[in-house]
Amino acid sequence: MIQTPYLLFLGDAPDQLAAKVAQGIKDWRPENAVGQFRMAGCGADLKITDMSLEDGLAAGARTLVIGVANRGGVISQAWKDVLVEALQMGYDIASGLHNLLRDEKELMAAARVNGRTLFDVRIPSVAYPIANGKKRAGKRCLAIGTDCSVGKMYTGLAMDAEMQKRGLKSTFRPTGQTGILITGGGVPLDAVIADFMAGAVEYLTPDNDPDHWDHIEGQGSLFHVSYSGVTMALIHGGQPDALVLAHEPTRTHMRGLPDYDLPSLEALRDMALPIARIANPDCQIVGISVNTQHLSEDEALDYLAEVEKRMGLPTVDTFRQGAARLVDALLAI
Repeated sequence: MIQTPYLLFLGDAPDQLAAKVAQGIKDWRPENAVGQFRMAGCGADLKITDMSLEDGLAAGARTLVIGVANRGGVISQAWKDVLVEALQMGYDIASGLHNLLRDEKELMAAARVNGRTLFDVRIPSVAYPIANGKKRAGKRCLAIGTDCSVGKMYTGLAMDAEMQKRGLKSTFRPTGQTGILITGGGVPLDAVIADFMAGAVEYLTPDNDPDHWDHIEGQGSLFHVSYSGVTMALIHGGQPDALVLAHEPTRTHMRGLPDYDLPSLEALRDMALPIARIANPDCQIVGISVNTQHLSEDEALDYLAEVEKRMGLPTVDTFRQGAARLVDALLAI
């Protein structure tokens, strides 16, 4: 078990979006985040206490969590120097990077000498099956996005929290490192061998009560040439009964792909629904979740109203407004 609470390591993250792992933990498990550790040049700020490694230990931190999801998941030498020092001081380290902690000789040696533990949450722990496409009991909802990092995980967490508050049967099903660190379990889907990704989603969302909803954490985007494969696996392996479209309106291009424009919500709707109905002919789009963090309150309300009128679907920012209207739409199908 990963020991809590955490000191969240932001390193030299270039911007806020690069620190999305730490941001997710801070937003959904604030009691587990004693502070943030930032290196020189860090462009991210969680608006919690900046701490040194010594400060973190004094505040009770047990684990230094690498809260950065950088492109390629690389652990730089500058990071290693800090991580080795943390191990020497008594921290465990947890990471969801593709660059595994256990593959770094310096970190392994420091952990061994100091009796500390390295947690690589992106290592699959199960021999997942190949998907069989058989219909499973229970219901499933999946958020799919016009791009990466637009709020799909937040949408699922918010809808699950709203259903739990109402006393309804609901489970959030993590498929990425942030969700796993927030909830303590799940499938690190982008680390699963391609032939087994859809089967891993079937494994994650097994038969359940007829009135139980799984909220499957979305990944990637069907329109993102780097990460569309993981989205397809979620759609076919999850066999969702309901889709929620997720969007961030201030993007000028696809995340990490400056030569690719964002698709419209209409384009996402028209592409995703036929693909989803291959595995579940009854799948419906029930609403839209918009990440309005870069808009003022008035701008956000105007944008949400315009999208709702244009698309004919309940449209909310689940972080600002909650997910009540999306859950209402879900229960109506």
